[in-house]
Amino acid sequence: MTKKNSTSVTKIWGFEARTALEIPLFTEGVSAGFPSPADDFIDKTLDLNEFLVTHPAATFFVRVEGTSMIEAGIHPGDILIVDRALEPKSGNVVIATLNGDFMVKRFRRSRGKSYLLAENPAFTPIEITDTMHVEVWGVVTYVIHKA
Repeated sequence: MTKKNSTSVTKIWGFEARTALEIPLFTEGVSAGFPSPADDFIDKTLDLNEFLVTHPAATFFVRVEGTSMIEAGIHPGDILIVDRALEPKSGNVVIATLNGDFMVKRFRRSRGKSYLLAENPAFTPIEITDTMHVEVWGVVTYVIHKA
């Protein structure tokens, strides 16, 4: 059975860089296998604002609900960092509006047609037609997912 519902946006926040958020950064990689000796010092700091936000005036954070993008690693409750200054390209995960409703989908162009695709086989692809009011609102650049 296919579903027409999608992963949707439940909240939108604007970006405001009030102060730098510098977090310790280990310059050595962290082993995902057997433990390795840790360095006793931190070589650098990482400002998450600089790392995650390229266009501050055009960057928004959105919280999502639904499971249509689960195979893209986007889960209910995740926060997406969205850059409205980026031109959407085929293959990007985007925030789009369809008849006024926000949704999260993969944008695809193929053979002169455009689609909004789920990353869950239980959901139906949406072919964008002239009769629809669709706007690609922004490109998802990062997913914040609690492990």
